Parts: sequence; C-alpha cells; structure tokens
Amino acid sequence: MSSADSRRIVSSGLLPGEKVHSPHSSPNDPVEGEIQAFLIDEDQLHTYDDLTKVNPVTTSTVLKCLQARYSAKVFYTHAGCTLVALNPFEPIPDLYSLDVMKEYHGAPQPQEFKPHIFIVAEEAYRNVQGQLEPVNQSLVVSGESGAGKTWTSRCLMKYYATVAASSSVVKSQDTVERIERRVLDSNPIMEAFGNACTLRNNNSSRFGKYIQLQLDRCQLLVGASVQTYLLEKTRVACQLANERNFHIFYQMMKGATDEQRKEWKMPRSRSFVWLPNAEKTVDEDCFDETVEAMVHLGINAERQRQIFRILAGILQLGNVNFSFSTDESQPCDLDEQSKDFWQRAAELLCVTAEELRTCLRVRTLKAGKQSVLKPCSQAECSMRRDCLAKVIYAQLFDWLVTFINNSMCADKSMWCNFIGVLDVYGFECFQINNLEQLCINYANEKLQQHFVAHYLKAQQEEYVSEGLEWSFVKYQDNQRCLDLLEGSPVSVFSLLNEESRLNRVSDAKTFMARLEKELCVNANVSWDKFSKVPHFTVAHYAGKVNYQIERMVEKNKDPVPPELTHLLQKSDNPLLRQIFSDKETENTTSKGLSRVTVVSKFKNSLESLMKILHTTTPHYTRCIKPNPECKPLTFKKEEVILQLEACGIVETIHISAAGFPIRIPFKSFLQRYGLIAKYLIFKSGSVDVEADRSDTLRQEVEKLLRVVLQHKAFDPSHNRDCDKPNSWVHCGRTKVFLTQLMLDPLEDQRKKILSQCAFSIQCCWLRFQRRRRHARQRSATLIQAAVRSWLLRRQLQRCNRAAAVIQTAWRKRRALLKSLAEAELDDAMDLAEEDLPALNAVIRERGSVQLSSLQEPVTVRGWPMGLALASAPSITMSLTATGFQKMMSVLASLNVPSRRREYKVKPNQYSQELASIRAQPKGSVKLHYQRSPLLYADTQPDIKRDVTGFNAILLEKTL
Repeated sequence: MSSADSRRIVSSGLLPGEKVHSPHSSPNDPVEGEIQAFLIDEDQLHTYDDLTKVNPVTTSTVLKCLQARYSAKVFYTHAGCTLVALNPFEPIPDLYSLDVMKEYHGAPQPQEFKPHIFIVAEEAYRNVQGQLEPVNQSLVVSGESGAGKTWTSRCLMKYYATVAASSSVVKSQDTVERIERRVLDSNPIMEAFGNACTLRNNNSSRFGKYIQLQLDRCQLLVGASVQTYLLEKTRVACQLANERNFHIFYQMMKGATDEQRKEWKMPRSRSFVWLPNAEKTVDEDCFDETVEAMVHLGINAERQRQIFRILAGILQLGNVNFSFSTDESQPCDLDEQSKDFWQRAAELLCVTAEELRTCLRVRTLKAGKQSVLKPCSQAECSMRRDCLAKVIYAQLFDWLVTFINNSMCADKSMWCNFIGVLDVYGFECFQINNLEQLCINYANEKLQQHFVAHYLKAQQEEYVSEGLEWSFVKYQDNQRCLDLLEGSPVSVFSLLNEESRLNRVSDAKTFMARLEKELCVNANVSWDKFSKVPHFTVAHYAGKVNYQIERMVEKNKDPVPPELTHLLQKSDNPLLRQIFSDKETENTTSKGLSRVTVVSKFKNSLESLMKILHTTTPHYTRCIKPNPECKPLTFKKEEVILQLEACGIVETIHISAAGFPIRIPFKSFLQRYGLIAKYLIFKSGSVDVEADRSDTLRQEVEKLLRVVLQHKAFDPSHNRDCDKPNSWVHCGRTKVFLTQLMLDPLEDQRKKILSQCAFSIQCCWLRFQRRRRHARQRSATLIQAAVRSWLLRRQLQRCNRAAAVIQTAWRKRRALLKSLAEAELDDAMDLAEEDLPALNAVIRERGSVQLSSLQEPVTVRGWPMGLALASAPSITMSLTATGFQKMMSVLASLNVPSRRREYKVKPNQYSQELASIRAQPKGSVKLHYQRSPLLYADTQPDIKRDVTGFNAILLEKTL
C-alpha cells in the first residue's frame, strides 16, 4: 500500500484493523467502497443530525460523523430512537438557556430543530398531553462514569420545572413555583451528600436515583418524589488513591465561617484522614448553594446545625486510631494523638466519651440469657469505628431523602401521570473493584438489557409476529451476563448471599474455589490462575472487569453492632436520636437465613425500578465520554468506539432506520384518528370506529389510511425523506406500524380538526353566551322598569295619602282655630244677645281704646292681664290710656311706675313681622292671654320713653 493510500485511510476515519482497498485495486466488498465514498466529503459529515441518514451505517461512519459534529461543537445527535450526547467538558453558553427551552417547547414540530436533550424532554411531555398509552414516561440517562449523566438529568428537571410552570393558571402559580423551586433545590443537596470526585469524574454519582415528576390533569407540575438506590457509604471511611470523599465534607471545610469552624472544631490548619485531596477544588465545592437549598426545602437553621455537627463528628472519628494490645484480655488503647479527636467526636455526636470508647473497643456476646464482654482487636476496633461512621452517614442520607420527598411530594389525588428521570451510576472499572462496582455494573447490565429487550429484541420479534417482511439485525445480548450475576438456581449473587448468611468467617480463596466450581460453565466469567489475589472476571457488555473477593462477603453482610445503635439512640442530638429510634437492631444470635444482605436489598429495589420502567414509555439518552482525561473538546476514537459498541448504537440505528418506531393497536388508532375521516370528503364511505372484530378493524384502518394518504395534506411529494408511502406505514395483524414521517402529519391533521371543532364549540358557546346575556339584559330592563314603576306608584300613593292626611289635619286645625277664635271673639250675634248695661260717661271715657280704624272708641273691660292692642301692620298704632282702669291695666302689664303720664306704645310688627290678623272687633273685645305681651320684648320701658317690642295680636283686619 502506498503512502497516499495510508493517508487516505487515516483521513477517512477507519479504525485500525478494518480492511480497505486502495483505489488502484478492485474491492471485493462493495460496502467498503460505499464507506470510502461516504467519508470522502468530510465537510458535510457534521450536517448529519440523525445517524439513520448515514449510508452505509457502520461503526466507522457513525464514529466519523460524531467526531465531525464534536469538532463543530455540536454535542447532540439523533441515533434513531436514541439521543447520543457527547460531553464537552466545558460550559457551553446559551445551550440550555430559558429562551432555548421556550423555543423547543413552543415549536409545532421540535423534531425539525437541531438535536437537543430538550427534544427528548418535549417528546415525553407531549406524550403525556396526548394521553398515548402508556401515558407515563421514563427518561433513562445512561453512560459510563464521567459521560455527563448528572448534568443531563439536571437539565431535564430544569426543563420540566420551567415548562410546567410556564403554562400554570393564576390560582396555582404560587404552588407551581414552590414545587418547581423545591424540585430544582433538591439537586444541590442530593449531589452534595451523594456525589464525589473519582478518578473518572469530578462529580460522580455514588448512588442511583429515580425522580418522579408528578403532573396533574392539566400537565402542571404539582409534586415530585425521589427513589434512591445503593449509596456507596464505604466511601465515608475508605477512599481510593487520588479520589475524594463526598462533596459535603469539602464544602464544610472551604465554605464555613470562623464561627462555624469553632463550633465544629475544624480549624483551618487541621487535616483529616477521611478528607484526602482537600487541596483540589471542583465546581461542586459550593457550601452556600447547599445551605440555600436547605432553606428553600424547609430545613431550618437549628436542624442544619444538627446535621453539620453530625458530619463534623464523623470527620473527627476518622482521626481516631487504636494501638496494638499485647494482652488479648484487655481492650486496645487509643493513640495519644487520637484522644483529642475522640473527645471532640463524642462532643459533636452528643454522646458520652466513655460510652463511645467502650463501644468501639469492646463487643457484647450473648450466650443464652447472659452477655459476655469481649475486647476487640486493633483491626476490629478500626472496623467498628468505620462501621459507626458509615451507618451514621447512611441513615442521615436516608433521612434527607425522606425529608425532601415530604417537602415536595403531592397527594395521590392531586396527580394522575408522571415523567420519571433515571440517573444511575455509570459503568465502572477501576484497578481495584469490589462489591460496590459489582452492584453498579449489575445495574447497568439491567438497564442495557431493558434497552435491548425494548428496542432491539422486542421490536424485531413484533415485526415478524405482525407479518412484516423483516430480516433480523444481529445485536449483542447480555442475557448470559445477567444469568451469571442473578440467575437461578446458581449465580454470583446467590452464592454470595449464601456465604454471607453463614455464621463463620469467610475465606476469600475458599469462596473463589466455590465460584469456580459452580459457575465454570458460564462463558462470561473467568479466573486468572496465576494471580495471587482471589478474584473473578466478568465479561460485561461494556468490557471485562476484574473483581476482588477479599472483604466482599463482609461488605455484603453489612453488620452493625447493636452497641453502636444503642449508643446513638441515647444521643443528645435530636436528629441523631430520631433517625436511629426506629432502626431495628440486628440480632447477631438469630438465624443466618433471616439476614437481609446488601445484594438482596439492591436487587429487590432494582427489580421494582424495572417494573416501573416496563409500565412506562422509555426515552433513552446515551451519554458518551469523548476522552478518559475529561479534557475539553478532545475526541479519542478508541474511547468512543468502545462505548458505541457496548451500548449497541449501531444496531439501534439499523433497526430505527428500517423499522417503525410507533406501534398503535387498531382500535386505539381508530379511536384517535377516526375523526380525521369524518371531516374529509372521500368516496369510500364512512369509517366504522366502533368495530370490534380484528379483520373488520383492519379493513377500517386500511380504509382510513387510504383516504388519509390520498388527501392533499398527506401528499407524499411533501416529504423529501421518503419516496413511497408504504415505507411510512404498515398494517400488521393487530397494530398499525408508523414512522415519525407519518405520525407527524396525522397528529397535525388531528390537531387541526380538533382546533376546528374547538373553534365551532367556542363559536356556539359564545353565541349562546351572547344570546343569554342579551336575554338577561332585556329581562333586567323589564324588571328594572317594573320595579321603578311600582316604586313610583307606591311613592305617589304615599304622597297622596300624606297630602290627604296633611289636608285633613290642616282642615281640622283651621276649623279648630276658627272655632277657638269664634269662641274667644265677640261676634255680632254675641253682642246682640248680650244685654250689656249702659256705661256712664266717665267709665266709658276712661275704659275705652280708640282704634284708628273705628270712629267709636272700643270699650275695654277689665281682664286678668288687662291690655288691648289693635292696629294694622302698615299703620302706626298709638295707645292712649286716659281712663284709670285702662291705665292701671297697661301699667300692670308693662310693669312700669304708676304715674299719671302718657305712654306711646309701638308694637314690633313693623320689624319682626309677627302681626297676626285674627278678626275685626265688634263692640266689646275679650282677650285671653296665657303669657305677658312683654315676654319677648327687647327692653323694659321707662318713664318718658317709647315702649317697643310688643308681640301684638292684631284684632283688626287689614283693609
């Protein structure tokens, strides 16, 4: 091969070991020529946003496309029904902004946009909105450690919290904001207490979690719950070289204030054995963010103080060491340097120092009803110290998870569907692998098996059973590996549990020999007979992993001495006492078969998770780690190709490109899309959506599809990606198989018809509302007119009655006054009837009053008050009293000295206008006064003064 041919091979991206023919030779395999023809145009490789468009689909072509897109800073690529995500290992601005979320959420067809994790999220959300069975969705984020699973899960949760809150109504806005804030705030706490820096990842999840985002009937976020799986609690007391403990300890060391450090007894100069690589700084070392998230979730300051004191006490325990005891009957002593740490640990954990030291150095053995105290060896003391730290941290982590669930989980009656986000630890292979790595890789095997069963195996078998012409695509099935780990009757887990339940000290070499004897027939397990360390090697789907047997059985037992539990139950720390109050103490004398091992608990929780996944619609996102050093924008082919082959990306592309990802039963298809035929004009007649028989349903479905394909909205010429309509859809025996090209226009037409129906309903409703409003307005007008008329009539009637009453009272009053006046006055008849004696001249002269209107003087008779006044308002009245009787009457009334003088009296009718004309006097006048005429006078008259202010009662009518 020439040097030019070598350069051509390198530029084409072929892997070492792949055969290629030079242009000067005639290739025997036409596929190799197609590969070269495809890879020759490197400038266009980054434009393939869906790997199903790659032709031919091989590992080389897929790898080269991913590399080209990664170099162009395009990190998401569709691989059929799976999304491939490459980790850039650096922040990408505006890739996950709020505007991008709104853009994908508001798009009519998000699939037409560039590949993004938000497309997967939006597809799941719209499946819930469309109520396509199964309605509940699961987003499975898989990949090895450091591939970006935690970041992807965080973006998914933020997207759903934003989307659910953006469409909320006013009355539930506060609730939605509170829930979405708590859902987002649960991430910093879970990552601080459950993630750590490992050799392969600075933010590696050391536990698995499945987050259920609970949605109501309006697809609004009303709650969430978190399920956790197998926290790696051994990391608290044991960290591998160049690895770190959980993030929360480093956050406390770097973010605490001086006052907090003093309370936690953690000065800056002090180092802790269980905090290796403390000088290394990662982005997750943010103590303030964790504290703020605690506050938002409802963890008050006092509870935070208790939590951090417990964590500080755990760090102090790590510096407690024991010296070797030469006398086996005596317990080991503490090192001189460890006594201070022992005292601080007891003080922070709120237990007595002596009880703590006794529990760590002495164990209690029960022989019948008696208890025997036995000193522990140096190794046993260290093991009990580590066990105390691990059990405290594990119980604290479980309490945090329970608290988070209680703060954001909604009642079952409030939500009806959910979207689950699964974030589990990635596949791990270290220099030293033990029980933790075995369980982690077992979980990844189960997820891979679910992916294989759902996408690769089940789909192809269903195609054949439904009568589709299909040639099977070969894929890597990991069922044999799962049989090795969990199979029945003999497997690695069953033998491990059996060994753990025996009341004896386990020997690694003996257990290895038993594994080799029982599992030698399985090709997925092997042993290195020349190795001095007991081990076994498992061939996983992602590669071979060597597991050490030493301490594996002890880790599976996970024993907790009852003395430690009793000690923590008596702690003065309320939180520590609470989390251990309900913990059952393991009885070391009970039968071994009754013990629950770590593997058994993890297997049961994983099986419950798989049941949930099988009842939901899964959406897989494959995270790929471009390089093992976590360098930004560095793409290593050898690293990527191993991951592509392990997770079956190429096989997935093959099946997705040739298959039908959407499968709907006939009846469900007619119930959902039968309304399209009702609103289209066609000659084949109507479609019976209520048919029951399978052959009838098939005929109706074919009739509907025939009409739909003939309609202009579904014209094949509108789709450039497919030449024949038959490649869009296929009718099986019981189901309709669709591609996305067929489903999208079906859904668009269905939405269009539903929108038209909704518009018609709205028009009818608005017309009905307007008519009803108009009728109500007319009715209200008539009622108002009637009420106003009735009120007016009633008011007029009342006025008439009041006027009649007033008139009647006035007439009565006037009649009464008239009768009184007639009774008081002497009219002509009285004068005629009255036979008055004749007055002599002197009395007549002195006892009369001369009125200006009468020529003859009026005789005044002696009354009790003795005064007569008369005049008209316009005439000045002069009263001259010449007679003795008259003068005495005037003087008595005016209360003036009785002298013979003449007084000129002026009444006040001129200024006060109080004159009242009663009648014209005839003859003798009788005046009856109830009070003095001078009662309202202004002044008291004096001699030779004019008297004014009389309230005169005029007896003379004004002419």
